[in-house]
Amino acid sequence: MMNRCTGQISSEEATNKSNGNEPRVAHPLVLSHFQAKPLLDARKRGLERLRSSSDLGLSESEAVLDENGAEFPGLGRVGWNDLEKIAESGTSCFALGDGGMEKIQAFSEATGRPVSLYPTPGAPTVLVAGRSMHRIKGTDPWADTIQKIKAVEPVTGRVLDTTTGLGYTAILAAKTAQRVDTVELDPVVSEIARLNPWSRGLFENPKIVRRIGDSFEVADDLPEAAFSRIIHDPPEFALAGGLYSLKFYRKLFRLLAPGGRIFHYIGNPESASGARNTAGVAKRLAEAGFARVKACPAAFGLTAVKGARGFKEK
Repeated sequence: MMNRCTGQISSEEATNKSNGNEPRVAHPLVLSHFQAKPLLDARKRGLERLRSSSDLGLSESEAVLDENGAEFPGLGRVGWNDLEKIAESGTSCFALGDGGMEKIQAFSEATGRPVSLYPTPGAPTVLVAGRSMHRIKGTDPWADTIQKIKAVEPVTGRVLDTTTGLGYTAILAAKTAQRVDTVELDPVVSEIARLNPWSRGLFENPKIVRRIGDSFEVADDLPEAAFSRIIHDPPEFALAGGLYSLKFYRKLFRLLAPGGRIFHYIGNPESASGARNTAGVAKRLAEAGFARVKACPAAFGLTAVKGARGFKEK
């Protein structure tokens, strides 16, 4: 087993951690080139202090610069050689701790795919087989997730997040929901999220219930009509075709409470493939029983409701 995501991590280890059986550990310094380059520039200018981030831009504190590197008081130190290596990598995030510096990446035995944390000017995204699991063109993953949450506001009651990923959906939904059930297929993705500063709420918020498994199968074990909101943000069809199927939509319909709402992320509706996929998804959602299927361009998806006698959508 690895201390960081640079190799293979067993499914058993990640499943135990997802159930809350792991010891609490200090958060490592996590940096990308977005943080390293300003520190190196400050050194060249002879500065002794600089407001910087030790957690991928989530927060800022004052770093003390000396001949040995940059020290974040109370958090740790990173040497100049390590900062130069981080600055040269525009596609990786690095965790720094007692064991040294390592890229946050791993190979998943469960899916046979490489997984890595990819930096952006805001919150990072996760790459699965080289594909970004969030929108990063013209936005950042956190802002992208906010749009998905807004699509089904107000987000209250019990919420189902069908694909955890880095946990941004679960974290934001839990701000107003009573409980969020979130499901992740790949234990390695959960380990990547554990090292992502922006994902800390996923592991620390008691309102979030984490599950490891295939949403297609996990849905069968969830209670009928228990969820007031469902946020379905699957990977692209090539990676998760079953999560776009009529059979799965019928499962989601069973789980949604009467009057509840669902958001389904699809992709850019203005692209040829996006338009085609949107039409197919809308048709299958209606066949599954959902009503008022509507486009939500700002969130690159569709919304729908589960109708009920006497229910009037607000």
